[in-house]
Amino acid sequence: MTNKKNEYLGPLVIIGVIFFVMGFITWVNGTLITFFKKAFSLDNTSSYLVTFAFFISYVIMAIPCSMVVKKTGFKNGMSLALLVMAAGTLIFIPAAEMASYPLFLVGLFTIGIGLTVLQTASNPYATILGPRESAAQRISVMGIANKGAGIISQVVIGKLLLAGAESADPKDELDKVVVPYLILTAILVALALIIRMSKGLVEVSEEEEETPGVPQAVQKTSVFQYPNLVLGVIALFCYVGAEVIAADTIISYGVSLGIPESEARVFGAYTLGGMMFGYVLGIVLIPKFVSQQAYMIFSASLGLVVTVIAFLTTGFTSVMCIAVLGFANAVIWPALWPLALSGLGKFTKIASALLVMGISGGAIMPLIYGGLADSIGSTQKAYLIVLPLYAFILYFGLVGHKKKSW
Repeated sequence: MTNKKNEYLGPLVIIGVIFFVMGFITWVNGTLITFFKKAFSLDNTSSYLVTFAFFISYVIMAIPCSMVVKKTGFKNGMSLALLVMAAGTLIFIPAAEMASYPLFLVGLFTIGIGLTVLQTASNPYATILGPRESAAQRISVMGIANKGAGIISQVVIGKLLLAGAESADPKDELDKVVVPYLILTAILVALALIIRMSKGLVEVSEEEEETPGVPQAVQKTSVFQYPNLVLGVIALFCYVGAEVIAADTIISYGVSLGIPESEARVFGAYTLGGMMFGYVLGIVLIPKFVSQQAYMIFSASLGLVVTVIAFLTTGFTSVMCIAVLGFANAVIWPALWPLALSGLGKFTKIASALLVMGISGGAIMPLIYGGLADSIGSTQKAYLIVLPLYAFILYFGLVGHKKKSW
């Protein structure tokens, strides 16, 4: 057993580095929303095109990217993904020079394509590489790397883009992205080369993905014959929508309440810090003291309660409730993946691609939040949009994941 764990350790360390990179790139979006809103004088709806452009690539590219991973294997697929992300970060340089918001969105979409490949490969890899009952524990470790990187990116990039005197010339403001995104491009290219040359990542074959003792994996002819997967995709769409709303709107929400931008710029780090705390609890508690699904039920219930409190309170208290949603969201992702993939066997890769498509909730739900905030004139009331999202996640944790046939 010890030898088996040592065999897993090297690949999981490499996957941890991948999750760190994904976190650094993904969670800077909250800062970019506020930055672009100011630089281009955008309304809420237009500013949340940042998350739309970034996450919509998941639904468009998930199936093609799963085919890429199947053809290239995990290691080469991850290396290619990092190079695609580097192309996206590089687009930020001419976008800043041209002061073009649409070109920035193209860059974000390109980064999202690379991340789609990474998500398609890394999440099922971490799920399969070890006992399935402790998969949420392993993905929680990955989550700490992801959210820790997000905190660093929000603090560092937030300080570079949102701190200091504001220039009257939008071009001067946009020039602030040039140096950090040139550095990001260089780091991504270097990591791509390191992953490509690494001998630590082992391939997981289709046979290793089969779930012993589950004959349906052979008998069923379509991935859509698995209710736990289909409902899991919907639940993951809801989860990512709620997660991105909590993490990426909190800075703008604080500013809308009159909190100075210099103070509000760190609010996203509070949300991600809450997620990290939740992940640590997950590592300690799962599966020894509490099951994956029990923790997910608790998390969804907490999300419902905290959202209502955020609606009923005001000022900094309400903002901190949105930050607490980070804690509520933490273990939903790592618990949901193994429950949705349970019994899929030879359909695991295509099922993983469908789950990755559910990440498009991060594209659509923040845009709906922004449109709702603009139409009703209240960023606070707009948060009620997450209540039905948490309600469906709760249903999946209680009932949906147990359904093995329609």
